[in-house]
Amino acid sequence: MRELPRQLTEEQLAELFEGRTRFVERLAALEDPLGQARTVALELSADEQQELLDAHPPIGGKATSTRSAAEQGSDDDPNVLAELAQLNAEYEAKFGFRFVVFVNRRPRREIVPILRERLQRSRAEELATAVDELVQIAIDRWSSS
Repeated sequence: MRELPRQLTEEQLAELFEGRTRFVERLAALEDPLGQARTVALELSADEQQELLDAHPPIGGKATSTRSAAEQGSDDDPNVLAELAQLNAEYEAKFGFRFVVFVNRRPRREIVPILRERLQRSRAEELATAVDELVQIAIDRWSSS
């Protein structure tokens, strides 16, 4: 497992966070970017937070990167994929941003109950959780690369 870096380039951060966002630009200017990522993300404007979360591919949808495809685990059951698509749409309609979860190579069918449970939360709770999950994904990506 790799130690968290004291500095990362914008390109390295864009790979960890699925794209060049205003958040990635801010992190690239900081020392200990992954250590400060949660705090920085929660201080972003609502538009910037949505941009950050929406950079990630939807669970069960088409992955935007090879890394993302590998992380989402296996499970191509059409019923599971259809349910995830429906729940993702409900989630985005309710909260205004994409559902983000640290899948950690679990099959997609194991994500369905998590998504159902998170739909019961408030927007503020869910925003904090989504940001935390996003940072966990980035740290795991750094540590395992």
